[in-house]
Amino acid sequence: MSGKAQALSHGAATIVNAIALGKGAAFGVDLWTKAEVRITGEPHAIKGEITTDPAENTSLIEKTASRVLGLFGVEDTFGAEVRTYSNIPIARGLKSSSSAANAVALATVAALDKTLDDLPIVNLGVEASFDAKVTVTGAFDDACASYFGGAVVTDNIKRKILLRTDMLEDLTVLFHVPPTKVYTRDSDLNKMNTIKPLVEIVHKEARKGNFWPALTLNGLIYSSALGYDTSIASDALAAGAIASGLCGKGPAVTAVVSNENIDSVNTALQKYEGMVIRSRLNHEKAKVL
Repeated sequence: MSGKAQALSHGAATIVNAIALGKGAAFGVDLWTKAEVRITGEPHAIKGEITTDPAENTSLIEKTASRVLGLFGVEDTFGAEVRTYSNIPIARGLKSSSSAANAVALATVAALDKTLDDLPIVNLGVEASFDAKVTVTGAFDDACASYFGGAVVTDNIKRKILLRTDMLEDLTVLFHVPPTKVYTRDSDLNKMNTIKPLVEIVHKEARKGNFWPALTLNGLIYSSALGYDTSIASDALAAGAIASGLCGKGPAVTAVVSNENIDSVNTALQKYEGMVIRSRLNHEKAKVL
């Protein structure tokens, strides 16, 4: 057994938020989380560290490593030290949890010198997300987009991929990221229930491959339910974005942009408090480093 491994999983962005319907859609972006896992001889002792945001709760990455040890029946023999490094801001709706869970699950499997198919690895992270109470639906859509890249449309309740396709367009993805953190566990589920019929319509559009209209409409619907101002997305669209809307439960806003409109959309986003993160579409799968 090697006892140590590193893995990387990319980021993702919302097409359809799954909270209201239990079905969602997301696409991969080239932001990333790297995880380093070292197996120790201390049974049941899992120690996590988020090096890029040390004040954040480490429960998710610890639960993920614990899930892997439990799957292989070695939790009474080994423990683990887990460190993550990421350029994805936490608790802004940018899928930092899914990216971290994927990277940690993959690195822990590798550190144990074991092998596992892709979907079981994704599902380990989803289960750990429930264990750590960082998700409402399990975020299976986000986890799949993060792990596989490309676009995915999913049934999160059944853990089923309904559609997966590579996204090879030459597009840039700009994220407006406000300074305020918002945690999924604090989401108002009653408000989400009121928009379920509308989200059903948007999800059907995503299943047809109409990802960018679905993204924009999803953002309007969820922003209305959650009380977010839609001005940022509207200004991005007016400046030439192909699509723009709330990412996850917010507060970040996604803008998908063709290369000739990057500067104008970036200028529109910069008017608002916070930072703008620039990324590209991702179609590469998560990997052991």
